[in-house]
Amino acid sequence: MTSTRVSGHVNAPRVAVYRALVDADAIAAWRVPDGMRSEVHEFDAREGGAFRISLHYDSPDAVGKSSAHTDTYHGHFVELVPNERVVEAIEFESDDPAVGGVMTMTTTLRESGDGTDVLIEHDGIPDAVNPADNETGTRMALAALAAWVESRS
Repeated sequence: MTSTRVSGHVNAPRVAVYRALVDADAIAAWRVPDGMRSEVHEFDAREGGAFRISLHYDSPDAVGKSSAHTDTYHGHFVELVPNERVVEAIEFESDDPAVGGVMTMTTTLRESGDGTDVLIEHDGIPDAVNPADNETGTRMALAALAAWVESRS
């Protein structure tokens, strides 16, 4: 199991960025890598609240972790500190034990000038998930988060 850390800046206040972390419609719009689309099945944004999300590959040649062209994951919110931090426990739905195990994703928000610095840390990344791929997908999602929030601020 490995870890990754990805940081970026959003030109919007922390309150706007935090809202995008705990709103199902926002998550469906921005937390998806390029070449995929998101489907939010369940999303209860409170400590202990559950979520379940599928990421569907656009390319018919892509191989999913959960099914032929889909990565589905579920989990719960471990900690929600308004406008500061969101901690999620995440597990891929797969028959492959190398993809199994609980991964922790911590998103930390810090004021920076007129905007917000965002740090996304993944700990306990399953062995079958390439850390470089995780980092690339997280960078894509962070760029999409910035674009989504900035277009609404």
